[in-house]
Amino acid sequence: MSAAGPSTDAYEVVPGAVALPHGLLLLAASRTLIAADVHFGYEDVIGGALPLWSTGSIARALDEAIARHGATELVLLGDVVHSTAMSEGAARAVRAALDGLRARCPVVPIAGNHEGRSRGRALLGETHECLERDGWLLLHGDVPPLDGARCIVGHLHPSLRLGGDASVPVLLGGDRLIVAPALTPYSPGLDVRSESAKRAVLAFGSRIDAMVAVACGEDRVYPFGSVGGLRDATRRKR
Repeated sequence: MSAAGPSTDAYEVVPGAVALPHGLLLLAASRTLIAADVHFGYEDVIGGALPLWSTGSIARALDEAIARHGATELVLLGDVVHSTAMSEGAARAVRAALDGLRARCPVVPIAGNHEGRSRGRALLGETHECLERDGWLLLHGDVPPLDGARCIVGHLHPSLRLGGDASVPVLLGGDRLIVAPALTPYSPGLDVRSESAKRAVLAFGSRIDAMVAVACGEDRVYPFGSVGGLRDATRRKR
C-alpha cells in the first residue's frame, strides 16, 4: 500500500468541504459541522456488559470540534441513536449529551434507518429527512435521492482495512457525492477498496475510483489521493 500524503489537521476534499479528525466534515461557507452515524446509546441497546462510555466520548469530540472551528450548527447525519429502544438511564445520558452540544450551537438531527418509524423524535426532538446546506443535499444515505442532487451522506461507514480486525475511518469526497464515515467506535466499516463499496457509491451516480480518500484519526487526517490509486497500490503490494 502506498503511504498517505502528509498528515494535517484539516483537508479540503472538494472546494468548500473540509475533512477533519474523527471523520467530521466542515462546510466552510456556512460553518456547518457534519457528523455521521454516532449511534448514541449503543452499549445499552445491544444489551452487553459494557458501560455506556461511547455517548460521552463522542459528545466530547463534537463539543471540541464545534469550539475549535467556530461551527454555527451541528448536523447529525442519521443513525443518531443505535435504536430508540433503550433504557431510561441511557435515554437520559443521550439527552444530556445533546443538551450539552445544543449549549454550544444549534443541533440538527437527520433521521436514519436506526431511528425507526418514530424517527427518534422522543429522544432527539424534531428530526429532518434531509436538508440543504451550501449547495449540498444532506441526508442519511440509506435511500439515494431520485433527482441526482449533490449529496453528503453517511450510512455506508467507509473505512480502510489495515489487516486483522483493524481499520481506520475514511471520508470520501467527490464533485457530486461526499460520504462521511461513522463516528461510532464500534463499526469496522465498509472497505473503500471493496466491490461492495463500489456498488454502494454507484447507487448515488458516482464512481468510487475517482473519489478522494481521507483517512481520519483522532487528531489528524491523512489524504490518500483517489480510491482508484489506492486500489492499484494495494494490488501491486500483493
